[in-house]
Amino acid sequence: MKDRFETFTVQIAKISRNIRRIKTQEMQEFDLKSPHVSCIYYLYRHKATMTAKELCEVCDEDKASMSRSIDQLEKLGLISCSSKTNKRYNSPLSLTTKGIEIGEIISSKINNIVSIASAGISDSEREIFYKCLLTISNNLSLFCSNTIEEDN
Repeated sequence: MKDRFETFTVQIAKISRNIRRIKTQEMQEFDLKSPHVSCIYYLYRHKATMTAKELCEVCDEDKASMSRSIDQLEKLGLISCSSKTNKRYNSPLSLTTKGIEIGEIISSKINNIVSIASAGISDSEREIFYKCLLTISNNLSLFCSNTIEEDN
């Protein structure tokens, strides 16, 4: 395939922009921002408590961004923290009743959008695609790690 670099990078960037747009558009009715979607979704999906550290890992967000999201979601009454200490990075977070209701709606919206995005793709094609995407992601992460080590 010719122009693999251009096709890959442009399409990945387009997908990323579209995901951000969809998150922003779909969260307006709840007065939420794009970064809040993943926090609520993963807390809802796991149906358990998670720490900020665990949310950072599953959402692939940095600590500062996650901290801001958690603070905003707490102020909106969507999540609660069972610990009132200053160092809450490892404290359990959970959805409130209101958060669970919104989590259910968000989960449903996500399932619908994923179905729309997957239209015309068979289960076997999707399985191969995700395997390839994961391999590419892991290979690029490994490359970046090796590059950083060489720079030091």
